[in-house]
Amino acid sequence: MQLKPIRTEADYQAALRAVAPYFDNEPQAGSDAADQFEVLLLLIEHYEASHYPIAPPDPVEAIRFRMEQAGLTPKDLEPMIGRLNRVYEVLTRKRPLTLPMIRRLHAGLGIPAESLIGEPHMTATETSR
Repeated sequence: MQLKPIRTEADYQAALRAVAPYFDNEPQAGSDAADQFEVLLLLIEHYEASHYPIAPPDPVEAIRFRMEQAGLTPKDLEPMIGRLNRVYEVLTRKRPLTLPMIRRLHAGLGIPAESLIGEPHMTATETSR
């Protein structure tokens, strides 16, 4: 495949087809094939970033995900959020996160601050309440 910018969906699909074999049989580092593989990946990454942006996660979902990963309960969040009733208010989106909460959650649970700063997304269940 001749290397060229990916401008259309057809170009993108062709680049994906061209790069697919390299995943099963990665070329030797420093070879022409390895260079082509690396450049194709950069082109694909650039196209995807501009055409398929990934929205930041919902702050509450980021907290819930980390809780699940670490086997935490709402009680475990008290040092970072406040009393248990406040933890539940945050987890049910009745109370927004404050900057001090964000800082403590970031430091205590390692949740990226960018994930905690974003706007909460309402789920269908929450919207119907």
